[in-house]
Amino acid sequence: MSKRFRAAVIGGSGYGGAEIIRRLLVHPDVELVRVASIDHVGEPLSSAIPSLEGRSDLVFENVPAALAARGCDVLFAGLPHKVSAEVLPDVIAQTQSRVIDLSGDFRLLDASAYEKYYGAKHPRPDLLGTFVYGLPEVNRAAIAGARAVASPGCFATTIALGLLPLAKAGLLSGVVHTTGITGSSGSGAIPSEGTHHPVRASNLRTYRPLDHQHVPEIEQTLAQAGATGLALRFVPVSAPLPRGILAVSQVEVDSSVDEARLRRAFDDAFAGERFVRIPRRRLPEVAAVSGSNHVEVGFVLGPPGGKTRTVTCLSALDNLIKGGAGQAVQSMNLMLGLPEHTTLEDPGPWP
Repeated sequence: MSKRFRAAVIGGSGYGGAEIIRRLLVHPDVELVRVASIDHVGEPLSSAIPSLEGRSDLVFENVPAALAARGCDVLFAGLPHKVSAEVLPDVIAQTQSRVIDLSGDFRLLDASAYEKYYGAKHPRPDLLGTFVYGLPEVNRAAIAGARAVASPGCFATTIALGLLPLAKAGLLSGVVHTTGITGSSGSGAIPSEGTHHPVRASNLRTYRPLDHQHVPEIEQTLAQAGATGLALRFVPVSAPLPRGILAVSQVEVDSSVDEARLRRAFDDAFAGERFVRIPRRRLPEVAAVSGSNHVEVGFVLGPPGGKTRTVTCLSALDNLIKGGAGQAVQSMNLMLGLPEHTTLEDPGPWP
């Protein structure tokens, strides 16, 4: 029986592309018909993704993005920053395909913020704001009606969801200090000096402290949700685990805020969200969400100290799934009018 929709993936030989491909190959309504990459051209998908041995007859093709999208209902773009902005306008102009971009090229509304954090002028500033930001927990209806979606970054998803209840409740303002600890797959499939396993396996190190490209994305998302005067001070930490992110954010709130009010804020913010869990008997942890599209959120309230008290917000997810490919598939399901959870409900392994 033929499936209702057709999908293509460009930039499909990396870790994120592999996770999208894996989900599409088991999707009951969407057929994966083309995978494009500049690597492994002409070779089967299993040449880059060994777990797909015998699962698909597709090979990697080196074709332009617009050609890859031709005849498809949706195109996933797993391209580097700055490359997506060069090629995706042609897809939108020349095809009827919906587009889901996993780069940072169309997440921001402010071209100057893009230039500051990505180190170059935006190639197509005229298109900023034309892509819907693909965080279903805040933009579900807009995603469902979108032609093009900018899928959020992994740190951005983790930190924004951890702080979203405070923003919606009017409790998020001023300076927020966040430390985000991430696994090695977030650095991509090609090792570099700082990500090569012999170094990373026995090391903890910061990179881009207070200057990470997801900072303006997070501030933009939370401001739209109700935060005021937010200034995120974010320090990312490279950790010796393959996948997963744990974010710890500290926020000062009025001393009158109590645990019951915070509990209501978290429950209200995520009521009905099947991919967001709020553990009651423990705090969020990476092993509980690794390999799944779920995110865990929680908080710890400190004692009053004069006019304020500290709320520590914690959030954890799998950077390749809810922080990347899984969330993109979640958006695809919404865009195609399919059940949002299709192919994404598996809980992941333990431990």
